[in-house]
Amino acid sequence: MNRPIRRTIAALGLILAVTPALDAQEPKRQETQAVKAGDLTFEVPASWKVNRPSSQMRLTEIEVPPAEGDEKPAELVLFAFPGGAGTVAMNVDRWKRQFVDESGGNPEVETEILESGDAEITVVRTSGRYVTQIPEPMDEPGYRLLGGIYPTARIGYFFKLVGPDATVREAEPAFRAMLESMKPAG
Repeated sequence: MNRPIRRTIAALGLILAVTPALDAQEPKRQETQAVKAGDLTFEVPASWKVNRPSSQMRLTEIEVPPAEGDEKPAELVLFAFPGGAGTVAMNVDRWKRQFVDESGGNPEVETEILESGDAEITVVRTSGRYVTQIPEPMDEPGYRLLGGIYPTARIGYFFKLVGPDATVREAEPAFRAMLESMKPAG
C-alpha cells in the first residue's frame, strides 16, 4: 500500500477513535414534558412524575426521582398567590425558617436573580434539617431546598423543590432549565 493511502487510513482511524470521546463530553439533551399550571407552562424532565395537586393552594406537584444513594424522592410544588403573599424577602425568610443547621439556628440562604425573557426570578438555595408542619409534620435531616420566586403584577408564583440533598443538587440544572422555559399559558 502506498504512503498517501496509509496516511489517509491512519487519519480516518484517528478521527473515528476520537469522535466517541468528543460525543461523550457533550451534555446529553434530556427529554422533557410540558406542564401547564394555572397561567404558566414550563418544561421538566420526562423522568419527573407530574401528580394531581393535593390541595387548592398547589397548582402542581411533581415527584423528582431520588439520586443514586438517596432513598426518597424530592417534591417540586408550584404555589400561586394573588397579590404575591408578601415580598420576595419575606418569602425567602419563610423558607429559611423551615430549615435548621447543626447549631440549631436557621442556615444561610443563597439567592440570585435569574432573568428569562421578561421574567425576573429569585432563585433560593438552603439546606439542613427540614422541619415543617405544613402540609404535614416533617423533620428530615440532610435536606435541601431549591426555590424560584416569580412575582407578577397579579400573582406571585413560588416553585419549591425540597428533598434529600443529593437529589436536589442533581436536579438543579433541570430546575433552572424549567424556570428558563417558563412562559404564559396560551
